[in-house]
Amino acid sequence: MKDMVQREELAAFLRSRRETTDPVSLGLKPGPRRRTPGLRREEVAQLAGLSVTWYTWLEQARDISVSRQVIDSLARELHMPADDRAHLFTLAGLALPTERAETPHVDDTLLRLVHTLNPNPACVINLWWDLLAYNDAYAALSGGLDQRPAAERNSLWLTFIEDGSRELYVDWDDEARRLVGQLRTHLAQHPKDPRGTELVQSLEAASPKFAELWKEQTVRRFEVSHKRLRHPDLGRIELDYIKLATAHDDNQHLIAFLPSDAASAAKLVALSRPPR
Repeated sequence: MKDMVQREELAAFLRSRRETTDPVSLGLKPGPRRRTPGLRREEVAQLAGLSVTWYTWLEQARDISVSRQVIDSLARELHMPADDRAHLFTLAGLALPTERAETPHVDDTLLRLVHTLNPNPACVINLWWDLLAYNDAYAALSGGLDQRPAAERNSLWLTFIEDGSRELYVDWDDEARRLVGQLRTHLAQHPKDPRGTELVQSLEAASPKFAELWKEQTVRRFEVSHKRLRHPDLGRIELDYIKLATAHDDNQHLIAFLPSDAASAAKLVALSRPPR
């Protein structure tokens, strides 16, 4: 943000929308101890996936960086109409995202391949782990994706923000550290791509664990690996993971998970089978 006046305007605008948002409309109970109308700061932070301290600083007009993903999350959770949402982005010094920017083109043949790989989980990602396409098995393994806003369909975001991720990965700490190291490598390779910086800022604001790992300065390159999952209904699933470059776009990669044994293969079939 450019100056103190703009930060104060953003803080006042967020505070006014928080104080005029009915908790009941968001599914929250009024509670006997609620002395003032509207939401508490703690509630807004929790709904938007942010730390309470960071959101408090935002309402105090502190000189902190805000990303498009965070602002979009706040607008969504506070149920802002289009005009308010646009004004919020303006105050944050961010261009209003367009639908075209959120839906990059994925080659039709590549899309067919992703769905043909079902029941083996597969997806297409860009340099920053944004999920551009995925099949039913991948969506099921991730706990559902279609209902999530585009800004949250990101493997790093799901790993650090989605509570179920910590239970799904047997070696979650290793998985998280590996992803952070790869992100730092990508950031060094593509310093002019604003999406990388935006993603780091969003994750630092929303996840204390990411902020902790980011400070370690770990650097990793991608390598074929083995993943051990603990599905809540199907139990242990062992998968081998591979990333393939696509011919039509250097910034897109196909990710495929293949079962390591017959038992895991059978569980993937059950996972992708539509409920009756």
